[in-house]
Amino acid sequence: MAGLFYALLARLFFFTGAFSDGSSYPKPLSKEDEEKYLRLAKAGDAEARDILIRHNMRLVAHIAKKYAGAAETDDMISVGSIGLIKAISTFEEGHGTRLATYTARCIENEILMLIRAGKKHKGTMSLNDPVGTDKDGNELTIMDLLFEKEEKVFAGVERSLMQEKFLAAVKRLLTERETEIVCMRYALGGGFPMAQREVALKLKISRSYVSRIEKRALEKLKAGLKREDFLE
Repeated sequence: MAGLFYALLARLFFFTGAFSDGSSYPKPLSKEDEEKYLRLAKAGDAEARDILIRHNMRLVAHIAKKYAGAAETDDMISVGSIGLIKAISTFEEGHGTRLATYTARCIENEILMLIRAGKKHKGTMSLNDPVGTDKDGNELTIMDLLFEKEEKVFAGVERSLMQEKFLAAVKRLLTERETEIVCMRYALGGGFPMAQREVALKLKISRSYVSRIEKRALEKLKAGLKREDFLE
């Protein structure tokens, strides 16, 4: 479940507060600012990289909206954001392709991979859906593949202790219902991650209500974990 855990951390620290219409995101950077932050990010400036990510989140929301109904909107925004992060990290200037064009292609590729994997499951989808096996025969999931490189961000932290610390923070910062939904969605504390519609069926509430609770919970977690310097 490591990939899904890191997906949740990335969602909290990079793109919490996602709305399908993109209204919550800052406007795109000017050409001059974009070039400046690209140079800084290429030189290893983490803050410049985060600025580029935040100011391109509207593009993620726009592309996710294009595939509305093909998968959970929140899942498409999460996965599309991984494409955005990869695009920012690998973009090379001087090849005749604009950042927006390259980024859109990367975002769309990730979303399409999620949709293709979900077609096998007759209307239910999880980011933990199996997509194959590794060289040792272990099952690989969508999120394992998406976060193979992103996990390096947290390479200096012992995984199991970090997960225990995170789960304790979730229980401390959220209400009982919020904790229940976040744990079910991201398999915190064991088990398997569940799509929003699966959570809704289990709790006998609407999927839109699950989505609202999850969004509110992630916003509370982001604010609380930043106050506590969780990754420091």
